[in-house]
Amino acid sequence: MNSFVSATAIETQPQAAAEEVVRLTDVKRRFGATPALDGISLTVKRGEILGIIGRSGAGKSTLIRCLNGLERADSGEILIEGRDITRLQEQDLQPLRRRIGMIFQHFNLLSAKTVEENIALPLKIAGVARNERLKRAHELLDLVGLADKAKAYPSSLSGGQKQRVGIARALTARPALLLSDEATSALDPETTRSILALLKDINRKLGLTILLITHEMEVVRGIADRVAVIDAGRIVEEGQVWSVFVDPRETITRSLLGSIRPQLPDHIAGRLSATGSEAILSVDLAGPQAQGALFAELSAALPHSFRLVHGGIDHIQNQPVARFFIAVPARDPALAGKVEQFLTARSARVEVLGYDTDHA
Repeated sequence: MNSFVSATAIETQPQAAAEEVVRLTDVKRRFGATPALDGISLTVKRGEILGIIGRSGAGKSTLIRCLNGLERADSGEILIEGRDITRLQEQDLQPLRRRIGMIFQHFNLLSAKTVEENIALPLKIAGVARNERLKRAHELLDLVGLADKAKAYPSSLSGGQKQRVGIARALTARPALLLSDEATSALDPETTRSILALLKDINRKLGLTILLITHEMEVVRGIADRVAVIDAGRIVEEGQVWSVFVDPRETITRSLLGSIRPQLPDHIAGRLSATGSEAILSVDLAGPQAQGALFAELSAALPHSFRLVHGGIDHIQNQPVARFFIAVPARDPALAGKVEQFLTARSARVEVLGYDTDHA
């Protein structure tokens, strides 16, 4: 019985929660004198969604090409379900590649084939009988919400529908790992949200491990369990998404988060200096403190000690995450320190950004 369409091991058999699908150890890849990957070490557990985020040129594309065997690492180990693909010959890589599904930014559908034919193509190449591969294609069309588009051609589909076909095609061989290479970058925000919801639903229903390559923090926030930040070929920061959002350690991470976290308004940020009438503090919080009475408690403990300038509360992985900016009068040099101490003692991350020179 053909392994593509018979056993549904990935979809139905229970797996150990901590089992690793991917393990990279000190992976390096150079192009001439330029290191594209400079010692990447990373693990992805079964059923996990990991977002890898970084700017253009950070090494994301090289990393994903090394993971699917299209690019050879110069050194290090890349284990997929325990097998080191860096040591495999091309003929031995082919069966392992079937364990890896891939979705792309630009869909890569064949315009002369129908939707069902596009989805069934990997099974046709593998020699699966026509009735079996079409049965699988129709199962996947149901899964991605396109049951009525089996006979349609890609030219008649919207961008979001094309990406759903791409996702269905990536799942034909029941992969252990789904790689997403900027899969929502060409889509509008509403369609992006629907595609992310679909991927999350597939992850939940099938227990599928997903590795997302993206430059969009919004994508990571919407779907990932963990995030790893790549910069100049290195993983510079990683952790639970909510934790990284509330306490980004690296400058690159803070920059990538800039578009979706509250930022100090430009008209205030532009006039900060080393001295002024008010100290401007950023306050980052997570968990119960993020939506509690923290500022009421601060006001009671230190009356007239601050005013709220800007900020807001978000929810990431069901965790409340908050960022606020407060102004503390500078007439008492010790007051900012007392406010910072009070907030830090309650698990806030506090930073003095500078002094407002214009506020009376």
